[in-house]
Amino acid sequence: MSESFPRPASSAILERDGRFLLIRRINPPSADLFAFPGGRGEPGETAAETAVREFFEETGIPVTDPELFATYDLKTESHDGAVLSHFFLSVFLVKADATTQALAADDAADAGWYTVDEIRTLPVPPSVLDCVERLAARPAKG
Repeated sequence: MSESFPRPASSAILERDGRFLLIRRINPPSADLFAFPGGRGEPGETAAETAVREFFEETGIPVTDPELFATYDLKTESHDGAVLSHFFLSVFLVKADATTQALAADDAADAGWYTVDEIRTLPVPPSVLDCVERLAARPAKG
């Protein structure tokens, strides 16, 4: 079944001491890739609400203060050009209690904290690499 319009999805970036929390996805379209916690929006949910809910479902960490950081139009097509999946992804920066530990759950096989250099060597979606490169290029807060 091809979809002609994008479905909403959100993910969230949590950074601690120069490391980013990534989960390894179990399900398509990003199975076995490392990504920011996130997923599909539910009816009536804002993009920010999706990011907060999905982050908690996949890591067990309650997050707050979602701030929109980036958006991506993600389309997966078959070899004959048929659209297999199409998502409009909203990526948020979030905050959390620094002592809370991540526990992989839901669509996450495992969770870990990675530096930008480590992320560059992992199998990640292009949107994840784009976000961490943009964050790494930001001037340090003084």
